[in-house]
Amino acid sequence: MCDERRTFASIRISRITNVNGSLSHLEEKLGLTFNNPELLRQAFVHRSYLNENPNLGMSHNERLEFLGDAVLELIVTEALFAKFPEKPEGELTSLRAALVNSKMLSEIAVILSLNDFLLLSRGEAKDMGRARQYILANTLEAFIGAIYLDLGYEKSRDFVLNNVFIHLDKVLSEKLYKDPKSLFQEEAQERVGITPTYKVMKEWGPDHDKHFSIGVYLGGELVSEGEGASKQSAQEAAARKGLQAKGW
Repeated sequence: MCDERRTFASIRISRITNVNGSLSHLEEKLGLTFNNPELLRQAFVHRSYLNENPNLGMSHNERLEFLGDAVLELIVTEALFAKFPEKPEGELTSLRAALVNSKMLSEIAVILSLNDFLLLSRGEAKDMGRARQYILANTLEAFIGAIYLDLGYEKSRDFVLNNVFIHLDKVLSEKLYKDPKSLFQEEAQERVGITPTYKVMKEWGPDHDKHFSIGVYLGGELVSEGEGASKQSAQEAAARKGLQAKGW
């Protein structure tokens, strides 16, 4: 039994060693050199991995995520404040939200191939849906937190400007600073003079885990349907699809 435990431990330690080795490629790709490789590794350790590997003496990345979230928001806020001296607080807040929300951050994490370095439980590793989106967004924040702790504010700022703020043009051109429902309503009223309405098409699941399918209508025309874990999220999904369907 002891030999078997040592074998499994060796496999897990080998996996971590391999991750450490490949993280050097990530550093090279991003032009970063960490003084503390353990801090870099910690940014990619999800809590679920420690649940399955409690004896490896590792910390998960949630504290780094907490710090990175604040660093990211400060840098983006500072950059928006400088770039748009004429814009009021409300507009700047909307732009910032579009740049630092989980959907945008998860897309950036994919671009940077951060998913390749994640340490997850077997169950979490199989889930490639919305849960993985949040994990990737949180990992990017943890990575920013690690950069800040190890390399300082200027390196953190350079990273955020070059990898997050660079997507501001997309946010502006695609009007991502507006929520899909508001944007769909504005476009519908301007183009066809109709205010959209929403109807629940289907709902399923127990009370603690409800899911909804909601259709968005222009008059009697069903434009699109969206699904979500709440009516609000399903409406937003329907509006987002509606914008695509109408080419707006």
